[in-house]
Amino acid sequence: MTDHNFAEVCKNLKASPRLWLVTGVAGFIGSNLLEELLKLNQRVIGLDNFLTGFQTNLDEVQKLVTPKQWKNFKFVTGDITSVKDCKKVFAKKPDYVLHQAALGSVPRSIENPTATNHHNVTGFLNVIDFAKNAKVKGFVYASSSAVYGDHPGLPKVEELIGNCLSPYAVSKKVDEIYAAVFHLNYGFEAIGLRYFNVFGARQSPNGPYAAVIPKWIDALAANKEVVINGDGETSRDFCYIDNAVQANLLAATV
Repeated sequence: MTDHNFAEVCKNLKASPRLWLVTGVAGFIGSNLLEELLKLNQRVIGLDNFLTGFQTNLDEVQKLVTPKQWKNFKFVTGDITSVKDCKKVFAKKPDYVLHQAALGSVPRSIENPTATNHHNVTGFLNVIDFAKNAKVKGFVYASSSAVYGDHPGLPKVEELIGNCLSPYAVSKKVDEIYAAVFHLNYGFEAIGLRYFNVFGARQSPNGPYAAVIPKWIDALAANKEVVINGDGETSRDFCYIDNAVQANLLAATV
């Protein structure tokens, strides 16, 4: 991915606006996608059940775009696990789908694997099946670095994955399997992005499943002690939100 390629995508989109469906639009990544799309004068349908998303994220986006751009956004309160809700948003005939809705967090999936499977697998299957039937031009979905499992290789390579270590990892691996099967059987192309700890604006520092970067920033801002578990030698890859947004738009319009 290069800035030049993304600039070309932005230029083309502004010249020929499209209709986008963003699931999980009130979430951290979803709201950033919404912001970028509206600033590019795109039309957007957003779907969210507010299980992990927040109205405040949508309110902030509204403040960051023009009134005219905000009018290009249609929000639907609904759930990806509901066939009725999926039918409602796909009836608008979106050109592109950015599927971000999911029940995240490894610890949460260990506590409640059934809920994780329901949202991340059943919900995913609903969305990709409707997208296939609607013949959308591009379908991009949120996978996860959790899919790499216990494979020790560094740097990570797409085709080298190990054993899943959590129900969350299983759910995302199943999504990738379904995407591959949909391509094999229906010729429907879907691109999964294996997010590595995305961080940035509108990421909540609150709650038991909050990511580490916003927790650290929140602690520093409040002049509190920053907690680092372990011996400090552990390393992780992190991805800034702007890179995730650009990757979604580039993948969708390939």
